[in-house]
Amino acid sequence: MDFPIGYLAGNPNIEPLSWDILLKIAIGGARGLAFLHTSEKKVIYRDFKASNILLDGNYNAKILDFGLAKLGPSGGGSHVTTRIMGTYGYAAPEYIATGHLYVKSDVYGFGVVLLEILTGLRALDTKRPGGQQNLVEWLKPSLSNKRKLKTIMDTRMEGQYSSKAVL
Repeated sequence: MDFPIGYLAGNPNIEPLSWDILLKIAIGGARGLAFLHTSEKKVIYRDFKASNILLDGNYNAKILDFGLAKLGPSGGGSHVTTRIMGTYGYAAPEYIATGHLYVKSDVYGFGVVLLEILTGLRALDTKRPGGQQNLVEWLKPSLSNKRKLKTIMDTRMEGQYSSKAVL
């Protein structure tokens, strides 16, 4: 592995990244989760978030910290019932409500990381005004409106992507 340059989140040494690099990181994270979810013994990661993605010198995403990971359902089961763990803001609502852990629970966390990548904002930030502190809750109405999508994009990436790429 190349020398790591830091984590996707919370590293002041990483300059604002270009659209192409962020896309590469997102694809790398998706591939990592897909590997876990499609291996012979499925693994549900349970804590997919930007601070668990290490970037090597070529900006390849490496998923770290498997402390909360669980073996997935077996014998055709759809979920694993477990004590609720993970990071608030990244954990899927149905998991929090029921304790039922699905492969799709990781997909929710991946979606939150995508929102962070697209907006340049953290999933949770108490410094934002009240209705904007939880990124998903704040932006949920905008996600189904194609015209509003461009307004949530990180302005530092303006001109680096096509409107089609965002959709």
